[in-house]
Amino acid sequence: MDLRIGHLYPDLMSIYGDRGNVLALTQRAKWRGIDVETRSFTAGETWDPDWADVYFFGGGQDQGQDIVGADLAGPNGDALKRSIDGGAAVFSVCGGYQLLGHEYVPEVGDPIPGLGVLDVTTRAGKVRFVGNLLAETDDGKTLIGFENHSGYTYLGPKAKPLGRVIAGHGNNEQDKTEGAVQGKLIGCYLHGSALPKNPWLADQLITWGLARRHGAVELTPLDDTEEYAAQSQAAEVAKTRT
Repeated sequence: MDLRIGHLYPDLMSIYGDRGNVLALTQRAKWRGIDVETRSFTAGETWDPDWADVYFFGGGQDQGQDIVGADLAGPNGDALKRSIDGGAAVFSVCGGYQLLGHEYVPEVGDPIPGLGVLDVTTRAGKVRFVGNLLAETDDGKTLIGFENHSGYTYLGPKAKPLGRVIAGHGNNEQDKTEGAVQGKLIGCYLHGSALPKNPWLADQLITWGLARRHGAVELTPLDDTEEYAAQSQAAEVAKTRT
């Protein structure tokens, strides 16, 4: 089997260690004997909507989001929608998460339209949320990462929370949710990067990605002792937040 990973706007939207998510997906697939190819998809290029099995969409500054938002409003946005409709999975963080939603409304200036494939809306807030973030999924899995955002994201009825906040702020501080899941789309505020410390989430994305061209796949288990030790250590640090 082979896995094709598309890295969306790596020149504009990949901060706070976000590229490590692509490395984690690549390495965890290779450890299982799965061939991996990675391609960059960015503004000013023509995208092949049939190529990628799973995309990563990282965070960026407001200026970068302006450029990316404008690009997604054109043919590349249409190509990404076609790819998602064709079964591709997406893992997005911070700015990428916001731009998969309906819109990002900055504190000053016009709203930046999003792709609208995630039922979320984000507005700039007065307070920036910075620090370790710890959350738990409905089925008891741990999520750990580092949040650094002033966007307040609110979920619509089609999206469900990725997790419930234990320590930190999450989507908007108010409803104690973190991230969103809708089909094979995941958005979150977990920088750091997230997937090396949340290996179960990386494996979910690999499974979804492989299913696009290879059908249902059961991944061979890996020894994740070190990964979960790192997760546990980061979780203990997060619990000290006030």
